[in-house]
Amino acid sequence: MELGISTFGEIAGAGEGYRRIQELIEEARRADEWGLDVFALGEHHRADYVVSAPEIILASIASVTQRLRLSSAVTVLSSADPVRVFQNFATLDLVSGGRAEIMAGRGSFIESFPLFGYNLEDYDALFEEKLELLLKIIGQDVINWRGRFRSPIQNQGVYPRPVQSPLPVWIAVGGTPASVVRAGTLNLPLTLAMLGGSPQQFVPLIKLYRESATKAGHDAGALPLAINAHTFIADTSDEAADQFWPIYQRLMNKIGKERGWQPITRPYFERLRAPDGPLFVGDVASVVEKIVYQHSLFGHTRFMAQMISGDIPQMHSIELFANEVAPAVRQHLNTLSYA
Repeated sequence: MELGISTFGEIAGAGEGYRRIQELIEEARRADEWGLDVFALGEHHRADYVVSAPEIILASIASVTQRLRLSSAVTVLSSADPVRVFQNFATLDLVSGGRAEIMAGRGSFIESFPLFGYNLEDYDALFEEKLELLLKIIGQDVINWRGRFRSPIQNQGVYPRPVQSPLPVWIAVGGTPASVVRAGTLNLPLTLAMLGGSPQQFVPLIKLYRESATKAGHDAGALPLAINAHTFIADTSDEAADQFWPIYQRLMNKIGKERGWQPITRPYFERLRAPDGPLFVGDVASVVEKIVYQHSLFGHTRFMAQMISGDIPQMHSIELFANEVAPAVRQHLNTLSYA
């Protein structure tokens, strides 16, 4: 199993942007040094996140790393130009020597739609059309294409071409059945953001993904599958909970206020980090146990620990994840594969 870090690069204010970007570069450098497999940055267009152009920061990270896969998490494809997305990530692939990935999604926030002149009523249709164009560009140099939301492309080349052929594209979903069917039908790797509910609730969704791939004539067993979940690790489980709770409470209540959710409480938080909950917040042993348990449910090939920055540094959590959790998970899964 591949193990990696994802983050949105949260900040408290515009004045923290420089500091947070330097932290992200250093976190990725250490993750590479400690043997993790992937580092992914989310795209947002809000004052509380510093990453609106993940490709640029990932290119900086490429210069200080050797083996990390470098991915968006996600690229909001619905409000982006697929030509430019391809060019940016193809360039990142060249800079990094073939380590770039695109994680394409519709986005959990809506700010990018009015910002780039798109109508939210076209939310689904935009993603479908732009994904079609992106995959066509990845598959061939010279494009002839016509759609609803973009001017036609007539016999034009799209350059530069990346090191990897094809440039990897993952579909990122939060639990929508139509999205997993699309990914399976197109034979694309899937990343499931499991940020709420119990793991068992997502088993039918993963089954649907693989059934859709099989129905379309693909080898479902060969498709990569990633689980992404909020993660924080400390020396003891209680310490992890006490340190992470204020950050998580502030983040979720801010989003919840915008979306009409009830404020989150500490007892509810404790249920979320229980063995059958979605939060990976605890000591090394509890996080290892939860990753292994979920692997028995999903058979996923990648786990992404989504780190939330806040009042406490993330480096110790990343260190524990890389140096203690990752080796234990790999050893356990290797043992199972030989059993």
